[in-house]
Amino acid sequence: MNTQVKIPLAERIRPITLDDYVGQVHLVGSGSVLRNMIESGNLSSFILWGPPGVGKTTLANIISKQLDRAFYTLSAVSSGVKEVREVIAKAKDKTLFNPKTPILFIDEIHRFNKGQQDALLGAVEDGTIILIGATTENPSFEVISPLLSRCQVFVLKELTANDLEQLLNRAVSKDPYLIKRQIEIKEKEALFRFSGGDARKLLNILEIIVSSIPESEPIIITNELVKERLQENMAIYDKNGEQHYDIISAFIKSMRGSDPNAAVYWLARMIKGGEDPLFIARRMVILASEDIGLANPNALLLAQATFAAVQQIGMPEGRIPLSECAVYLACSPKSNSAYMAIDAAMALVEQQGDLSVPLHLRNAPTKLMKELGYHQGYKYAHDFEGNFADLEFLPQEVSGTKLYEPANNNSEQDIRRRLKILWQKYNY
Repeated sequence: MNTQVKIPLAERIRPITLDDYVGQVHLVGSGSVLRNMIESGNLSSFILWGPPGVGKTTLANIISKQLDRAFYTLSAVSSGVKEVREVIAKAKDKTLFNPKTPILFIDEIHRFNKGQQDALLGAVEDGTIILIGATTENPSFEVISPLLSRCQVFVLKELTANDLEQLLNRAVSKDPYLIKRQIEIKEKEALFRFSGGDARKLLNILEIIVSSIPESEPIIITNELVKERLQENMAIYDKNGEQHYDIISAFIKSMRGSDPNAAVYWLARMIKGGEDPLFIARRMVILASEDIGLANPNALLLAQATFAAVQQIGMPEGRIPLSECAVYLACSPKSNSAYMAIDAAMALVEQQGDLSVPLHLRNAPTKLMKELGYHQGYKYAHDFEGNFADLEFLPQEVSGTKLYEPANNNSEQDIRRRLKILWQKYNY
């Protein structure tokens, strides 16, 4: 490619209005929640959650321009509490001369630790800034509750083939440099497959192909040409980790499926691709609870120890505890009974609302509470044979509801036998 073309294609054709924005119709289409918020100017803090390359940063930029607000950006990878406080101070100064609340955009907000997120909280609460966070991770796990409760969460979806085709056509017909090249897109399947729904990756691939062909020659893009050029330029293509979401998915599914060989293969792919080792360790902590659970409670302990070890020793040595843990989790018996139990319980709470705590389960620290019957009828388990007292612990409205079902593994079959003796009403 012409050496004068130094700005990446993705930046050169980045949309500047909502009408030019591609994808996410459920958020920015006519009558959608986010579009209404933008058009009314009634902006509140929110978090954009979705895979890479689907337009999180672009959307934040469009919003700031359309609403004519001061726009500050921070990257959670390179910014600390000091930088957060500096930006908040600038935002306060800005509002002295402009009544419009400035926007602070934080890319990869899931990488902010608790201290960094706490530094944001006050400014979000008092309206000094409107926070727009972008994350590829579930904000429920990565963003502190006080901050999350003050932000709406908008989920962005992977771009469809139609979205990618629209981007591709825009690039070859609108970009000043590409217009000068004789580009014919004969086949698109490989372009779309290798991009994996990531707009930035699609445009990077297009640039790789165009730059590999002399300017005097026409460019006829076929599936074979895409495969051939990407093989030659794989180091460039893999710079940010090829198919990040596909590979972590394969890693998790391999451990869930009890295949240690596949698990260490996908682990190696992530390590070689430069993946954050703490991201890998964090996902193993989740899997240890979600997919192994009570079939082998030691799995969670090892996963937590692995996270701490990797945090303490770093890489490349951290690959060893990561591998040890991945193999152990893959070889462990599996159970999702605890995961299913909490989901069933949360569904019950959603359905029934805030049911009252039975009086006999309430503490009675005052005379009035005792007179009202608090704590009356409670049985202290250790006063009874086997340290068990037959008592109702659920609200009356849902009495007898079985939420935990032991799975079919040695550890939980022991649990089932004990529960069957203790709790006949739950039909274990």
